[in-house]
Amino acid sequence: MRTQPPVRPEPRTRTLTAAPSLVPLLARGALLSPFKRPRPDAPVPATRLVLPGVRIDLAHLAAYERACGFPTGADALPVTYPHVLAFPLAMRIMAARAFPLPLLGLVHTSVEITRREGATATQEYELEVTVEKSAPHRRGTEATVLTGARAHGRLVWESRSTYLARHRTPDRTETGAGNGNRNRKETGAGDRSEHHEPPPYAPLPSPSGSEPLPAVAEWHLAPDVGRRYGAVSGDRNPIHLHPLTARLFGFPRAIAHGMWTVARCLAEYGPRQAVDVRAEFRAPVLLPGTVTYAERGPSFELRSGDRVHLRGDVRPHA
Repeated sequence: MRTQPPVRPEPRTRTLTAAPSLVPLLARGALLSPFKRPRPDAPVPATRLVLPGVRIDLAHLAAYERACGFPTGADALPVTYPHVLAFPLAMRIMAARAFPLPLLGLVHTSVEITRREGATATQEYELEVTVEKSAPHRRGTEATVLTGARAHGRLVWESRSTYLARHRTPDRTETGAGNGNRNRKETGAGDRSEHHEPPPYAPLPSPSGSEPLPAVAEWHLAPDVGRRYGAVSGDRNPIHLHPLTARLFGFPRAIAHGMWTVARCLAEYGPRQAVDVRAEFRAPVLLPGTVTYAERGPSFELRSGDRVHLRGDVRPHA
């Protein structure tokens, strides 16, 4: 007889009065990490965190835009910026004892974002974050985080991210991953009756057997890219900060944040309003390094030589 999977309870909503402080959350997550043994069937916290009354700090927004290459001063928010706004809420869930994956070394592997009309720098937002599930991955266990942003009660932005904890699996004896081949990753949340699931995308095409996307720009990445993005995003995962701390998690040098690579590519792609974005992190971008941004139609990618680090596309939101 086939056993039915356990039914996950509806998330318990907790409304916060202020954004959590990242420093104690990151410290707590680091201290708990050595005691966590991730497994795909581990339950994730059935909690939805909601933070109302969020106003954009325009100085912080400008610093983010400079770090990622977006033009400054536009009223429309960069398509990736709400991820940074909601990052403290995600960390509050992911740094908790009940979250099954260790925070240290967690790698972002894919992201899907939907931005509707009306996501501007001058509005007040209500943010919400929940963890949807954990699932097996060939290099460990992934968790899916959902994030939403509402303005005047209307969902104007949402994302779905996957994060990978690398560990031994039954069919693999060594651990190894990076932002893609070693990774795959981001979030969306909301009342299930109101939350809109991301479109059922087909898998992003592989470059093998197809004509490579034409190169548009070449970027020389400095060794401090991870530290500079960490300062504006709050994401100070040690794999991004310094070669010594990155080596503790199996990387030869520090690697760029997945969300920085997506943001940098979208800044180069050009401004769009209501869009669906998806990206897969296929291989880590080592720092320092030189990468090529390529683009054709809705598709874009970041590569060095024949190695593809990131592949994504941008399509109008229906």
